[in-house]
Amino acid sequence: MMKADVVIVGAGHGGAQCAIALRQHGFTGSIAMIGREPEPPYERPPLSKEYFAREKTFDRLYIRPPQFWGDKDIKLILSTEVTAIDPAAKALTLSDGSIFTYSTLVWATGGDPRRLPIPGAQLDGVHVVRTREDCDRLMGEIEGGVNNITVIGGGYIGLEAAAVLTKLDCKVTLLEALPRVLARVAGPELSAFYEKEHRDHGVDLRTGVSIDSLEGVRGATEGRVTGVKLVDGSVIPAEAVIVGIGIVPAVGPLLAAGATGSLGVDVDDHCRTSLADVYAIGDCATFACDYADGIMMRVESVQNANDQATCVAKAICGDPQPYHAFPWFWSNQYDLRLQTAGLSVGYDQTVVRGCPEARRFSVIYLKKGRVIALDCVNVVKDFVQGRKLVDAHLSPDVAKLVNANVSLKELMLNQIPA
Repeated sequence: MMKADVVIVGAGHGGAQCAIALRQHGFTGSIAMIGREPEPPYERPPLSKEYFAREKTFDRLYIRPPQFWGDKDIKLILSTEVTAIDPAAKALTLSDGSIFTYSTLVWATGGDPRRLPIPGAQLDGVHVVRTREDCDRLMGEIEGGVNNITVIGGGYIGLEAAAVLTKLDCKVTLLEALPRVLARVAGPELSAFYEKEHRDHGVDLRTGVSIDSLEGVRGATEGRVTGVKLVDGSVIPAEAVIVGIGIVPAVGPLLAAGATGSLGVDVDDHCRTSLADVYAIGDCATFACDYADGIMMRVESVQNANDQATCVAKAICGDPQPYHAFPWFWSNQYDLRLQTAGLSVGYDQTVVRGCPEARRFSVIYLKKGRVIALDCVNVVKDFVQGRKLVDAHLSPDVAKLVNANVSLKELMLNQIPA
């Protein structure tokens, strides 16, 4: 039987940052991190961007050099999953059957790619982009001659993958079930801009599309994918398919052990679950978000994972502080740098600042006159200054807000919080 004072399940951004922050805040007890991949903790966002495009080698993705973990006396247990939790005994059952006990448990497993619930979803040549292995498998096929690729899903992962594939001179079709891309996370102005960009780069982008099944060389249950059949009966030929339709929080063992949760695992304002001495952080954790009027939600971002990890580390070290971190995101597509500040949940008005045709603009989201979020395309200044507008709960004059010649910093002056 193995044991550690703090066991962190998950070796992604949240798990790695929690271990790092524990040592930074003076924790001297034993730390073990359990990860199901064979690699030490590495950055995930570049998988659908620079790594996929061969612009970064994998060794440049490590969150810390591999020797760092041993130097900090953090035990890595890789290629291993937790299959069950006994919260009364404070014991974990691992995938090899061994038992690992803990004093404090931090659950940082993120999520698994959501799979298509249609015939043919298990055919060879159907890919997701979540791990290094996923990317290497797809890259190997492209290097082997696969060229005609269909991307299913018009969220950030799908759009980023499509952008990289065009750089690799692949023929790309992108299918989105909703009427516009990014419909769940952005306003129609940003959706329209990115739809045009992808089409201008040669992507056959189709929205409002329903898929019936995936076809294979020997049918829908075996062989390699050859096409995507739509509900209207038409078939889009495809040598490979990338599925980017979101994630399913990896919280099965926690919920089976009695933790509360529906959209993931519920945590309080210190990232504690309903189980004693068990925390949860990152993509799998559902919390009342201050920047969405207290709505219970999951925030899938590196920022959230890292900041929740630090929150937990402080609590374990005897300095508990409520989680109140500013949410921000980014996406790289072609030569476009999108930076998002805040959460646009529940917005009732949008303002476009700048010029989309010049590929340099911001979409500002308001709710009852208050700025709650910004999507900034190639405008770093708006992103930096706009964060302060959101954080200060300000309601600036819309006529000035739309004027790109008036800095957002200037709008901060003489404003009264809403």
